Amino acid sequence: MSTFEVRRSAVIPASAEEIFPLVNNFHEWTAWSPWETIDPGMSRRYFGNASGTGAGYEWSGNRKAGSGTMEIVESVPSRLIRIRLQFTKPFKALNPTSFTFAPAPGGTEVTWSMTGENKGLGRVFALFVDMDKMVGADYERGLAALASTVLARKS
Repeated sequence: MSTFEVRRSAVIPASAEEIFPLVNNFHEWTAWSPWETIDPGMSRRYFGNASGTGAGYEWSGNRKAGSGTMEIVESVPSRLIRIRLQFTKPFKALNPTSFTFAPAPGGTEVTWSMTGENKGLGRVFALFVDMDKMVGADYERGLAALASTVLARKS
């Protein structure tokens, strides 16, 4: 109960080379991230590198959007992106996140995963809310939006 993993995969009908840049650059996340529309007044700040290892993103929004930072800590072109995801609100948490890209029939299998440990109030929250159910649907929407974004850019 104290640790969790959320993982979703989708086959996107495009090459990893076409998909990877949309995840490897936080400026591109506004086109597909399922959380970008939660708070129209959300503030965003980009820091570090423009993309790849060292690229960073900070957000602060309403109660639903919360606040935190993401920083790409490893970027292997068209194969892997690891992100240090740190929430500051509504709960403080550090959740390692990754995207993997693998050839698959019909395109590229993109897997989005996040791990974490429920501590303090997060442990109490986890008694009532399953993280996989809470975040999994967002990951599914995000992967579908990522596919739509890639396909729109190919046209």
